[in-house]
Amino acid sequence: MSQSRTLWEEGREPGRQVVALGLALALSVLVLDLALVGRVSLFFDLSFIALCLALALAVRPTDFFVVGVLPPLLMVAVFTLVAIASPGLIAHPEDGVVQAVISGLSRHSGALVAGYALCLGCLAVRQRFARP
Repeated sequence: MSQSRTLWEEGREPGRQVVALGLALALSVLVLDLALVGRVSLFFDLSFIALCLALALAVRPTDFFVVGVLPPLLMVAVFTLVAIASPGLIAHPEDGVVQAVISGLSRHSGALVAGYALCLGCLAVRQRFARP
């Protein structure tokens, strides 16, 4: 009799694909948020938190490290692209790219901390329940 896998054992995607998926989804959410609200809002923050958790559940156990360091890098990458294109969306319009990225990270630090904590917590639980 086969035993069904739990939620913690389901993730089987390679790390590279999870990173690409995460970047694509984060940029998609950003574009949707900008289309609906015209700025980076709470919608992006909540979506980012959910995305971090989903990526931690999707990755295969051998690639936990890749997803374990992904949330801050993902937010920096997204905010760098925004700062290059239009710094006024995440900071003052006259700010440079570096200052706009730092301002964006500080304004959305709650989402970053929450998403990172959920991601690492999920990976820890998955590691504990992983079959040898």
